[in-house]
Amino acid sequence: EGLIEFYDSFKDMFEFFCKNTTIHGTIRLVCSDSNRMKTAFWTLLLLASFGMLYWQFALMFSQYWAYPVVLTMSMHSEPKMFPAITICNLDPYRFGLVSEHLVQLDHMAEESITFLYGINTSASLFHTNEKNIHVKDLSSIGNLSRSSFKLSQNFSLLRMPDHNNRSGKKHSTVGFKLCNATGGNCFYKTYSSGMDAILEWYRFHYMNIMSQLPVIINISDHEEQIEDMVYSCQYDGEPCRPSDYVHFHHPVFGSCYTFNSKGTDPFWTATKPGIPYGLSLILRAEQKDHIPLLSTVAGVKVMIHNHNQTPFLEHEGFDIRPGIATTIGIQQDEVNRLGGNYGKCTTNGNDVNVKLLYNNSYTLQACLHSCFQHIMVRKCGCGYYYYPLPPGAEYCNYNKQPAWGHCFYQLYNRLRNHHLNCFDQCPKPCRESLYKVSAGTAKWPSAKSQDWIRQALRHQNGYNSTSNRLDIAKVTIFYQQLNYESVNESPLLSENLLLSSMGSQWSLWFGSSVLSVVEMFELLIDTLVLSLLFCYQRLRSKKT
Repeated sequence: EGLIEFYDSFKDMFEFFCKNTTIHGTIRLVCSDSNRMKTAFWTLLLLASFGMLYWQFALMFSQYWAYPVVLTMSMHSEPKMFPAITICNLDPYRFGLVSEHLVQLDHMAEESITFLYGINTSASLFHTNEKNIHVKDLSSIGNLSRSSFKLSQNFSLLRMPDHNNRSGKKHSTVGFKLCNATGGNCFYKTYSSGMDAILEWYRFHYMNIMSQLPVIINISDHEEQIEDMVYSCQYDGEPCRPSDYVHFHHPVFGSCYTFNSKGTDPFWTATKPGIPYGLSLILRAEQKDHIPLLSTVAGVKVMIHNHNQTPFLEHEGFDIRPGIATTIGIQQDEVNRLGGNYGKCTTNGNDVNVKLLYNNSYTLQACLHSCFQHIMVRKCGCGYYYYPLPPGAEYCNYNKQPAWGHCFYQLYNRLRNHHLNCFDQCPKPCRESLYKVSAGTAKWPSAKSQDWIRQALRHQNGYNSTSNRLDIAKVTIFYQQLNYESVNESPLLSENLLLSSMGSQWSLWFGSSVLSVVEMFELLIDTLVLSLLFCYQRLRSKKT
């Protein structure tokens, strides 16, 4: 009894609480007990205050559990690493092992163009005497063109009337027919532009031809050297070194080189902004027309991207015209996402359910391509030629899988319409760098300087072109400024802010503090103890 204060009744306990608590308004319940109207008024007022308080609490907790974020922007200025630069010559090569099939495909394309438009393109478009790439030490494989593979005649280009045209004018679409394995489910892959239809039809056959090449062959090992494409390379006024680039082959954009791919060499540290301190390249931009219907653009493809990142040139990048000097200023932005409950993102891709087929760091495009390729192998029984293969899979070939085109185009349409779960399985990176570019162009070389520039390139860099058309281009890539903008996500309602808001609401409705909450808990404990004591007394009196 010296440690616990006992009350004779619940009424005494309640009166003691109302007279001594720090909660405003409760004392009015006992001071005006002789006036029932006032007592009822203050009782209703306190109950309404409690209701409003906990309604505000519910709103705050619902907002907190929604995990909203606020974006904060900050500027940083410091020396940083120059980005990775990928260039491609937009001139895919004929591979010697499948050269005969490529010649047959060119003749099929010539016949299709003649059938559709009545144009004879054999003299101006197709050159069967172009140099092919031959692979050494593969005599055991033989010439794959003499193998059992045959170009299919079941995918002829057709012109069809456009029934969806409402303008009243006569329009037609061009496309080719694709059917499933049984031939019962067919559709036409059509395009409003005949040019797009011919290019897609050619690529479709090209993928089937190239699928004959053994996976062990690295085409980039047998292509031209960098000296045949890059006549001059300087960074920050210093000549580039052989260790500054890596070479790879792209099936559409040809021979490609990535400068500063790893981003670890101090040579590529950017210390000053401006054109003189950037990367300056003189490039061969001639189109030798090795496969003219695979690449219809003359020039050079350039992409600026992060280090250790696979360049997806079909989705990003820009083209450099021949005979033009292009200056490209870049500005870096950095985005940091919270992840977790505040949004779906991944730090390094290890927590993503999709197994990446690329050896570089995680990107959204790499995950989407890998996800699609896994689904393609599972649904169609073979892989898409433009993406890497999972272990144990093989590339699609309509001699082995006649219906793979029907399966592929339907899957790709589902991916494009977000009906596949790849976008759900592939989150954005929690941290990524974005590059904004601005470009300017000028004619280069000028009419008065082109002779001595060509002579200098011919004697120093092996430039031996006799073409009258412009076949060189100059590109300079530089930081406009070393300041970069960082966009960071932060919680709109953190734990500290939630407690502060709850305290503000408690103070607004009752004018009290945390100690008042302790007083309420004390009232509850006293009520519980007094109830137990009363029950014990009743049980004891009954036994007596």
